[in-house]
Amino acid sequence: MKDQEPRELRYVVSASDPHVRLDSYLSSLSSLSRSQVQRLIQEGWVQVEGRPGRKDQKVKPGEVVTLTLLPSQPPLIQPEALPLKILFEDDSIIVLDKESGVVVHPAPGHPSQTLVHALLYHCPKMGATGEIFRPGIVHRLDKDTSGLLVVAKEEGALLALSRQFKSRKVKKQYLALVWGEVCKDRGEIEVPIGRDMKDRKKMGVRTGKARAAMTRYSVRERFPKFTLLEVAPETGRTHQIRVHLAYIGHPILGDPVYGGRGSARARGRGEDIVANRQMLHAWRLGLVHPRTGEYRVFEAPLPSDFQQILKTLQTQRGEDQKKQEKRGKGGSS
Repeated sequence: MKDQEPRELRYVVSASDPHVRLDSYLSSLSSLSRSQVQRLIQEGWVQVEGRPGRKDQKVKPGEVVTLTLLPSQPPLIQPEALPLKILFEDDSIIVLDKESGVVVHPAPGHPSQTLVHALLYHCPKMGATGEIFRPGIVHRLDKDTSGLLVVAKEEGALLALSRQFKSRKVKKQYLALVWGEVCKDRGEIEVPIGRDMKDRKKMGVRTGKARAAMTRYSVRERFPKFTLLEVAPETGRTHQIRVHLAYIGHPILGDPVYGGRGSARARGRGEDIVANRQMLHAWRLGLVHPRTGEYRVFEAPLPSDFQQILKTLQTQRGEDQKKQEKRGKGGSS
């Protein structure tokens, strides 16, 4: 019978995936246990670049991993009833407001409780759209970045959105609270980005295999010691905004990777500024709806932790201005 035929699943190893053992790689991306994956490898159901895989071989970015599943084998990703902040949904797409701390799709170290697990519970048919471990996903946000994410619910929408992202027709705008007082009201950062040669989990500028990257920014609000920026990445490199802002000497508040030690706390007069994650929020997303052809713009409000820090900074700025006014009046009398 047709429903008893095996299914061949194909997965291309991402450049952001670390070099790990094949069995660990597949088990961490799925609901299969490591022993189940090892049995599949031993029985010849897993191939890497067209050759039988070995459980202990290291996967490399760009390699094609093929996994053949029998009807009796469990699904790769088990849907989970997790909360979703849905801003828009129809038969083609879902626009979400992702909370910080949520991983978008399964990855080594995050085999469950991802956005994809929640989406498959909300929309089971999405499992047949796109890559097996990233169904419907056309772009990503870092775990600790909050904000807008568009997901395709069917294959036609996935292809249309992918073309828009590739041709840079999707307009993404972020809000970033950075260290220091940015001098220029607006500017461009055009510096290539690649994987750090010493730390494979980090990205860096002008590395051995760097790719062209451009980020535009403009000042939205100024504070003593900090600046709130509107940021628009013209390219979509991994960690691009975080790397570029750190490169110009203004790392994002709360970014321990690119901001260095002490990047999450600032001593202030009165209430201290403390960030429990990087203050980066994807607040606006513009795209052409894949089915209707209508240009749509979506916005996601700042999350409460971001709002609270801005409120504290605004209060401290107001107090400083009052003190300066008092000193000015005292000097003129």
